[in-house]
Amino acid sequence: MIVALIVTVIVILVLWRSVRIIPQANAGVVERFGRYHRTLIPGLNVIIPFVDRLRPLVDLREQVVSFPPQPVITEDNLVVEIDSVIYFQVTNAKDATYEITDYIRGVEQLTVTTLRNLVGGMDLERTLTSRDQINSQLRGILDDATGKWGIRVNRVELKAIDPPASVQESMEKQMRAERDRRAAILTAEGAKQSAILTAEGAKQSAILTAEAQRTADVVTAEGQAQAMVLRAEAEAEAIRRVVTALHDLSPTPEALAYTYLQSLTRISEGPANTLWVLPAELTEAMRTVSSAMSTISRRTPEA
Repeated sequence: MIVALIVTVIVILVLWRSVRIIPQANAGVVERFGRYHRTLIPGLNVIIPFVDRLRPLVDLREQVVSFPPQPVITEDNLVVEIDSVIYFQVTNAKDATYEITDYIRGVEQLTVTTLRNLVGGMDLERTLTSRDQINSQLRGILDDATGKWGIRVNRVELKAIDPPASVQESMEKQMRAERDRRAAILTAEGAKQSAILTAEGAKQSAILTAEAQRTADVVTAEGQAQAMVLRAEAEAEAIRRVVTALHDLSPTPEALAYTYLQSLTRISEGPANTLWVLPAELTEAMRTVSSAMSTISRRTPEA
């Protein structure tokens, strides 16, 4: 019974050491007599106990490692603190196990040295504005360097680039001055546009006023012309009617002369007539009137 119990315990121990279950997204490196033998895939695997040894499992998922801020000197001798994040994935468990003792620390140190090389060739302004370029170059260098470790660098991000406090204060003053300058330019542009629009409005108003005045003058002139035409037509009509009436009455030369003398008398009665010039026809008219009166005197006794 004792022998059977011992055999049972040995069998159970052998089975327990022989069966290995590998979780998903993990890989196991098996060594046989101290040398690499094979890599176990996720699932149920069987190894030879006391001959094969399973090393710690390797995580095949993408890993995110955030490194503490690193001081880096720029080309213009300014020290900036750069905080970076690396996204990488183990693609070969064998290389990650045997090519480097600690691949996470190796990636960290490689990132620091590469950052110092890249930023050391840039000034501060270019460093602050070329973050995407630095990320791309850093990823390419890290991916090439970590390929022999069985690692693929998928992405590199610079979380923060912090210049010295004195430089930050100078940059804030510069930005404040730039904002003030832009505000002054915008204010001047607004005043300029306002003056231009005011001048344009005054110009348009003057043009419209002149057009309205010209139209009014034209209308007034046309009205006066029409009035003069109507007045002339009325006077012509009056003269025509007088001539027609005289023609119908058949007046004698004596009557016309008498009427002419009466008209001269009315003309002299005007308040503005301080000097009256006798027309040349006055003597002939008086002679005609005298002759007519003499004729009437001779006819009267005969009657």
